[in-house]
Amino acid sequence: MVTEESVVLVGGYGVVGTWLARLLRERHPELPLVIAGRRREPAEALARRLGNAEAAVLDVAAPDPLASLAGRPRAVVSLVNDPEDAVLRSAVREGVAVLDITRWTSRLKAAVLRLAGTPPRAPVLLSSAWMAGLVPRLVAGAAEQVGRVERVDVGIRFALADQAGPDSLEYMDRLGLTFDITEGGAERQVLPLTEGRRVLFPDGRPTRVFRLDTPEQTTLPLVLGAHTVSTRLGFDSGAVTWLLAALQQVGLLRLLQHPRLTPMRRALMASSGKGGEAAWVADVEGARGALRIEVVDPKGQAHLTAVGALLGVERLLGRDGAPALAAGVWLPEHDARPELALAVLRDCGVQARFEAQPRREAA
Repeated sequence: MVTEESVVLVGGYGVVGTWLARLLRERHPELPLVIAGRRREPAEALARRLGNAEAAVLDVAAPDPLASLAGRPRAVVSLVNDPEDAVLRSAVREGVAVLDITRWTSRLKAAVLRLAGTPPRAPVLLSSAWMAGLVPRLVAGAAEQVGRVERVDVGIRFALADQAGPDSLEYMDRLGLTFDITEGGAERQVLPLTEGRRVLFPDGRPTRVFRLDTPEQTTLPLVLGAHTVSTRLGFDSGAVTWLLAALQQVGLLRLLQHPRLTPMRRALMASSGKGGEAAWVADVEGARGALRIEVVDPKGQAHLTAVGALLGVERLLGRDGAPALAAGVWLPEHDARPELALAVLRDCGVQARFEAQPRREAA
């Protein structure tokens, strides 16, 4: 039975959802979970394995998705795309707390605008930045040490052998679309997979990375006042990175945006699903100094995303030792609590550290 203490995981039997459900059960065995999705069988199977959990059929395309639940939960975690904001609107109407990790930048902006006229009666944490908000959460933690943020450069290495659900590959559908970045306090538009740079990752392997549309490039300038923010991604296969960058340069990625070519686009990122290491770094410069953030997860990007979502759930509900978030719209960098975040990452087997760096000389 869904109770006022239940946490509903929408898409809870997916790749990231399963990891998150396991992490929540390990850390909070008394927390009642609801594994929700369109198919009852996999939801029931996972609920049985977890214990203190139940299954529910929930369709994000329904006008009022939460109406299908047999009660009003404490919180809802959106782990699959909510294209019409149906889950978000349903939860806000009922005064249910929300964690959403699925939105592209444009859809995150749309959600903020949608909520502006009807302030929620419970917290809504929009945590769709890279790895369920890990990047802005830790960058905000670094800002506590370096002072007013001047520059953030994020580099991501994506393992092609990693596990990935269907929603994880949807960024292939946006590789032909321009997006806004902030440089020196001014906005300009760029294309994905352009303006490459070489990044040295914690294992000593240099990787060529290229621009990617991620929400923290919009939210960090607005929340922290960062003058320049860039996020770039490369693959552990140099050949794939080169191929995608070359297709962008000659304009073929834009041509591949036709809906009929979706299978072809996503085939470019086909994964073996055997698993791979997830790694990202962020160089943060501020008024008082510079730090490098290094994060490596041997269990891969799905697990690391689930750990980011775990941090969001614990922050949303006040299960990290600090008071729960108040009603309103929140982003991960609003209430980062970096020491708590680093402790959880390490408890989950993720290598994470802050390292002081010399400031770059002005050009």
